[in-house]
Amino acid sequence: MSPVIQHKSRSLPIVQQADAAANRSRASYGDRDHCHVELRRFDPASDSFDDLTDMLHRSFERLGSMGLNCTCVDQSAAVTRVRALRGTCYIAVCNGRIVGTMTLYARDWYSPCELYRSDGIASIRQFAVDPAYQGKGIGKLMLAFAEHWAATRGYAELALDTPRPAAHLIAFYRGQGFRIAALARMPGKRYQSAILSKPADASRALATTWSLSIESPRRDAARAA
Repeated sequence: MSPVIQHKSRSLPIVQQADAAANRSRASYGDRDHCHVELRRFDPASDSFDDLTDMLHRSFERLGSMGLNCTCVDQSAAVTRVRALRGTCYIAVCNGRIVGTMTLYARDWYSPCELYRSDGIASIRQFAVDPAYQGKGIGKLMLAFAEHWAATRGYAELALDTPRPAAHLIAFYRGQGFRIAALARMPGKRYQSAILSKPADASRALATTWSLSIESPRRDAARAA
């Protein structure tokens, strides 16, 4: 089933539209075959870092099986918390379940990645979609919001990194308009990372409410990342 992205009025300034839409938690439940996915900010007062960490572990399991020691493969909930609070963490929620996440960073002066330290660059960290919910448009929805978030705050480019051996992820990001800007070896990693970026353009998603309806995954089936 193709994702159905809903739209809203443009009466608010675009930054306020994006923040208001992503901050609201509207409990919207579908029938047994469909669910409503909504992107909103992670709330440390009511959301669980343990649940978020478990979802990250599931999402990065394939990369771990490839021998890639990504931080999200086995990080503790305490590490998830630190990384999430260094930026602005968003979650995709379906029927009360965290099915996707990303943390958006402004210019990161302390990053080992030169591009992340550069003026005019916003970046995405801890980007993941639960394997059972992949291929349904959730990742694309999050990337569209991230681009909008960056552009409406004056950033010229949006960047992220992924293991260079993960060809399937590089292909996905390229399909969303990202290009490889650099290659780097991050501290403590056994692999080389591809640093990808794209121009941040708010106009492509100006009126989106950052939610979509998807077909519920079967409990006994999970798609590959």
